[in-house]
Amino acid sequence: MLPGTKTGFELDPRLDAESIHVMWLGLCELRLRDDKRWPWLILIPQRPGTEEVHELTPLDQAMVSFETNMVAQTLKDMTGCTKINTAALGNVVRQLHIHVVARNEGDAGWPGPVWGYGVREPYRREALHQLAETIRGKL
Repeated sequence: MLPGTKTGFELDPRLDAESIHVMWLGLCELRLRDDKRWPWLILIPQRPGTEEVHELTPLDQAMVSFETNMVAQTLKDMTGCTKINTAALGNVVRQLHIHVVARNEGDAGWPGPVWGYGVREPYRREALHQLAETIRGKL
Protein backbone atom coordinates (compact mmCIF):
# COMPACT_ATOMS: atom_id res chain seq x y z
CA MET A 1 0.00 0.00 0.00
CA LEU A 2 1.38 3.44 -0.93
CA PRO A 3 1.83 6.05 1.79
CA GLY A 4 -1.37 8.09 2.01
CA THR A 5 -3.64 5.24 0.89
CA LYS A 6 -6.87 5.13 2.86
CA THR A 7 -7.51 1.97 4.90
CA GLY A 8 -9.50 -0.60 2.93
CA PHE A 9 -8.92 1.14 -0.39
CA GLU A 10 -7.46 -0.84 -3.29
CA LEU A 11 -6.63 0.62 -6.68
CA ASP A 12 -8.14 -1.24 -9.62
CA PRO A 13 -5.30 -3.22 -11.27
CA ARG A 14 -6.15 -1.80 -14.72
CA LEU A 15 -5.64 1.77 -13.48
CA ASP A 16 -2.43 0.70 -11.79
CA ALA A 17 -1.11 -1.02 -14.93
CA GLU A 18 -1.62 1.95 -17.29
CA SER A 19 -0.72 4.89 -15.06
CA ILE A 20 1.79 6.01 -12.44
CA HIS A 21 1.32 7.69 -9.11
CA VAL A 22 1.93 11.46 -9.22
CA MET A 23 0.80 12.64 -5.80
CA TRP A 24 -1.88 12.58 -3.12
CA LEU A 25 -4.39 15.41 -3.13
CA GLY A 26 -6.87 15.90 -0.26
CA LEU A 27 -9.27 13.11 -1.26
CA CYS A 28 -7.87 11.73 -4.49
CA GLU A 29 -4.79 9.98 -5.66
CA LEU A 30 -3.55 11.72 -8.81
CA ARG A 31 -2.12 9.45 -11.50
CA LEU A 32 -0.62 10.08 -14.94
CA ARG A 33 -1.84 7.79 -17.71
CA ASP A 34 1.03 6.25 -19.63
CA ASP A 35 -0.09 7.33 -23.10
CA LYS A 36 1.98 9.99 -24.82
CA ARG A 37 -0.74 10.79 -27.37
CA TRP A 38 -2.42 13.09 -24.83
CA PRO A 39 -1.45 14.59 -21.47
CA TRP A 40 -3.90 12.57 -19.38
CA LEU A 41 -4.40 12.68 -15.63
CA ILE A 42 -6.67 10.51 -13.50
CA LEU A 43 -8.07 11.34 -10.06
CA ILE A 44 -9.16 8.41 -7.90
CA PRO A 45 -11.16 9.28 -4.77
CA GLN A 46 -9.94 7.12 -1.90
CA ARG A 47 -13.34 5.73 -0.99
CA PRO A 48 -13.62 1.91 -1.06
CA GLY A 49 -16.44 0.50 -3.19
CA THR A 50 -17.44 3.82 -4.76
CA GLU A 51 -18.43 3.69 -8.43
CA GLU A 52 -20.33 6.95 -8.97
CA VAL A 53 -19.83 10.58 -7.95
CA HIS A 54 -23.37 10.72 -6.52
CA GLU A 55 -22.43 7.93 -4.07
CA LEU A 56 -19.95 10.26 -2.36
CA THR A 57 -20.98 12.38 0.61
CA PRO A 58 -21.75 16.02 -0.23
CA LEU A 59 -18.41 17.05 1.32
CA ASP A 60 -16.52 14.46 -0.77
CA GLN A 61 -18.39 15.63 -3.89
CA ALA A 62 -17.25 19.19 -3.23
CA MET A 63 -13.69 17.99 -2.66
CA VAL A 64 -13.67 15.95 -5.89
CA SER A 65 -14.98 18.96 -7.79
CA PHE A 66 -12.33 21.24 -6.27
CA GLU A 67 -9.48 18.80 -6.95
CA THR A 68 -10.67 18.07 -10.50
CA ASN A 69 -10.88 21.78 -11.32
CA MET A 70 -7.45 22.43 -9.81
CA VAL A 71 -5.89 19.62 -11.85
CA ALA A 72 -7.70 20.69 -15.04
CA GLN A 73 -6.52 24.30 -14.73
CA THR A 74 -2.95 23.18 -14.03
CA LEU A 75 -2.97 20.85 -17.03
CA LYS A 76 -4.36 23.59 -19.29
CA ASP A 77 -1.73 26.07 -18.05
CA MET A 78 1.06 23.51 -18.52
CA THR A 79 0.10 22.40 -22.00
CA GLY A 80 -1.64 25.43 -23.50
CA CYS A 81 -4.17 22.97 -24.90
CA THR A 82 -7.27 23.95 -26.85
CA LYS A 83 -9.68 21.93 -24.69
CA ILE A 84 -9.77 19.98 -21.44
CA ASN A 85 -11.93 16.85 -21.48
CA THR A 86 -13.14 15.76 -18.04
CA ALA A 87 -15.15 12.59 -17.53
CA ALA A 88 -16.02 9.81 -15.11
CA LEU A 89 -17.24 6.99 -17.34
CA GLY A 90 -16.69 3.77 -15.43
CA ASN A 91 -18.01 1.50 -18.17
CA VAL A 92 -14.89 -0.70 -18.16
CA VAL A 93 -13.25 0.12 -14.82
CA ARG A 94 -16.09 0.45 -12.32
CA GLN A 95 -13.99 2.05 -9.56
CA LEU A 96 -14.75 5.78 -9.45
CA HIS A 97 -12.04 7.70 -11.29
CA ILE A 98 -12.09 11.01 -13.12
CA HIS A 99 -10.17 11.55 -16.35
CA VAL A 100 -8.71 14.96 -17.15
CA VAL A 101 -7.27 15.03 -20.67
CA ALA A 102 -5.58 17.88 -22.53
CA ARG A 103 -6.77 18.01 -26.15
CA ASN A 104 -5.69 20.02 -29.18
CA GLU A 105 -7.19 20.36 -32.62
CA GLY A 106 -5.45 17.83 -34.84
CA ASP A 107 -4.34 15.50 -32.03
CA ALA A 108 -4.89 11.74 -32.30
CA GLY A 109 -8.61 11.21 -32.75
CA TRP A 110 -9.65 14.89 -32.70
CA PRO A 111 -12.46 15.83 -32.28
CA GLY A 112 -13.67 12.43 -31.10
CA PRO A 113 -13.18 11.01 -27.61
CA VAL A 114 -9.88 9.51 -26.48
CA TRP A 115 -11.51 6.35 -25.12
CA GLY A 116 -11.12 3.41 -27.45
CA TYR A 117 -9.15 5.39 -30.03
CA GLY A 118 -6.16 3.51 -31.43
CA VAL A 119 -3.51 1.80 -29.34
CA ARG A 120 -1.94 3.29 -26.23
CA GLU A 121 1.56 4.67 -26.89
CA PRO A 122 3.60 4.49 -23.68
CA TYR A 123 6.10 7.22 -22.82
CA ARG A 124 9.78 6.47 -22.49
CA ARG A 125 10.20 5.74 -18.78
CA GLU A 126 12.34 8.84 -18.17
CA ALA A 127 9.84 11.10 -19.96
CA LEU A 128 6.92 9.67 -17.96
CA HIS A 129 8.66 10.28 -14.64
CA GLN A 130 9.81 13.76 -15.68
CA LEU A 131 6.25 14.74 -16.64
CA ALA A 132 4.97 13.43 -13.30
CA GLU A 133 7.62 15.50 -11.51
CA THR A 134 6.67 18.62 -13.49
CA ILE A 135 3.00 18.12 -12.58
CA ARG A 136 3.90 17.71 -8.88
CA GLY A 137 5.86 20.95 -9.06
CA LYS A 138 2.93 22.86 -10.61
CA LEU A 139 0.39 21.59 -8.08
